[in-house]
Amino acid sequence: MQQAFPDAAALRAPRSLNDLLLYRLARAMRSGNGMATRLVEGGFGITRREWGMIATLAQEGEMTASTLATHLHLDRVRTSRGLRSLVEKKLVVRRQDAQDRREVHVRLSASGQQLFGRLFPRIAGLNTELLEGIEPADLDVFLRCLQHLEQRGEQLLVQGVVMEKADRRSGGTRHRWPERGG
Repeated sequence: MQQAFPDAAALRAPRSLNDLLLYRLARAMRSGNGMATRLVEGGFGITRREWGMIATLAQEGEMTASTLATHLHLDRVRTSRGLRSLVEKKLVVRRQDAQDRREVHVRLSASGQQLFGRLFPRIAGLNTELLEGIEPADLDVFLRCLQHLEQRGEQLLVQGVVMEKADRRSGGTRHRWPERGG
């Protein structure tokens, strides 16, 4: 069932779930993400997070694990787990910093570079297919809007617009829903 698509007025004054920008973006992301996940996991034996790490290291070269985490907007624990898995798969090589032994540098191994070389064209092709039928002028507008959304999101994050912190240990998870005193 196709859901009604909002117009600009509905996005600026949402009255339903379908009018929420983040909901619409998430729906669009899910459409392509499922295919990308099947491709990287089923075809290449890595997770989407691992793919992000591999692609970043292929593009940026060697970097510290903490820089990689920042680049991918991941916490250090998830980054560490992903890197540990990639090292076990012999796709990433780690080395300790000579001056600061606490700092770890990571880079793609030869097999990691080969995997990137085989996988990137498939992911790029999927992206091209998703854009099929959109006029170049419309894509230019879309990219300007996307850039604005990314920059505005970063500004709002820095400004602390949302004061609540995600704290899954204190409840609100699928495992436990805390009773809140009122």
